Amino acid sequence: MSNFGEASAGAKMDFAESMSYGDYLGLDAILTAQHPLSTAHDEMLFIIQHQTSELWMRLGIHELQEARRVMRNDDLQPAFKMLSRVARIFEQLNNAWDVLRTMTPSEYTQFRPSLGNSSGFQSHQYRLVEYLLGNRNGALMKLHEHKDAAHQALKDELSQPSLYQVAIFVLTTRLGKGDLAGDPGTTAWEGKQEVQDLWKVVYEDPTTHWELYELAEKLVDLEDYFRRWRFNHVTTVERIIGFKRGTGGTSGVGYLRKMLEVELFPELWHVRGAL
Repeated sequence: MSNFGEASAGAKMDFAESMSYGDYLGLDAILTAQHPLSTAHDEMLFIIQHQTSELWMRLGIHELQEARRVMRNDDLQPAFKMLSRVARIFEQLNNAWDVLRTMTPSEYTQFRPSLGNSSGFQSHQYRLVEYLLGNRNGALMKLHEHKDAAHQALKDELSQPSLYQVAIFVLTTRLGKGDLAGDPGTTAWEGKQEVQDLWKVVYEDPTTHWELYELAEKLVDLEDYFRRWRFNHVTTVERIIGFKRGTGGTSGVGYLRKMLEVELFPELWHVRGAL
C-alpha cells in the first residue's frame, strides 16, 4: 500500500448521502459568489479581498455583540477572550491590505469603471462595527435605507448602549460612582473628564482593580489594531488611486485621513498622559 493509502485508510470517501466539508461550509455558494464585471485579471483580487473582509467583519460583530452581553451582566472574563479575538480579526483585516497593495494603479484603472458608485463606504457591517464600538453617526443610516435588513440591524444597534458605554457602566458601578455612560444615541461618544479620572484610579492601582485594568487594556489593544486597519486602508487607497475622489463620492484619501483622527475610547488614551 502506498504512503497515501496508509494515511487515508478508513477515511470516508462517499458523500452522496451525507454531509461533506463543502456542504457544511456552504462552499458552493461562497466560491461562486465572485462575478467580475470586466475582463481585467485583477478584478477577482479586488472582489475576493472585500468579500473576505466582510466575512471577518461578520465574525467581529458576532464577538462584539456577545462581549457586550456578558459585560452587561458584569461577567468580564469571557469578554476578555472575545475582545482579544476581535483585535486579532483586525490583524487579519490588516493583512488583507498587504495582498490588495500588490495591485498597481494601472491594473485598478482597467476595471474601476465597473464599480459604478459602489464603495466600501457603503458597507453596513463596517458601520455596525463602528456603532458597536461607539463611533455613531445617525445621518449615515440613509446609506442603507435601500436594504431593509441592514437598515434594521443598524437601527437596532443605535437603540442599545455601545460596547464602550457598557464598559463605562461596569467601571462606574464597581467603583461606586454614578452612571456616566449616558443613554444610547445616534452621535459619537465624546470623552468625559469624570470617566478619565475613574480610569486613572484603575491604572494607579492595578492590583486592587485588576479586572477593570485588564478590561481597559483589552479595549486599548482592540482600538490599536482598529487604528492600524484604518491607517493601512488610507495608505492602500493613496498608493492605488492617489487623491482621486472615491467611487462612492467621498473625497477618498482626504476622508480616510480624517477618520484617522477618530478616537473610539478617548479617555483610555488621554489617561496615559495623566499618570
